Amino acid sequence: MTTLQRAPIAVLLFVAGGVVALCTVLLHDYPWGLVLGVVTTVATLVALPPGWWGRFAFALGWMGLLWRAATETAAGDYLVATDASGYVLLVFGLGVLAAGLAGLLPRRGPDDDSGTVGPAV
Repeated sequence: MTTLQRAPIAVLLFVAGGVVALCTVLLHDYPWGLVLGVVTTVATLVALPPGWWGRFAFALGWMGLLWRAATETAAGDYLVATDASGYVLLVFGLGVLAAGLAGLLPRRGPDDDSGTVGPAV
């Protein structure tokens, strides 16, 4: 698949990450909403392929919306409260960012191991 073919997929996953984050932010005050948002996000990150157009695009959209929701609005309000569920959401956001960045790392192949047992050097 070429870069030109992956770009629309990256845009769609960026938007999907924002939508999942929006739902998670709006429902994080309810315990079931926070759990549902975390489970949905983790399942999506695990299912997406690594790369800038897959996992990273989704994580970037997720973190972008969380960042916007965590900043102060013009009225002085916040969508993410300073309570336990709000802090769990923010720490989870760091995990989402880490998972997205980890998806950018190149895969390492197996080491050059002959499979034989020998003396340790």
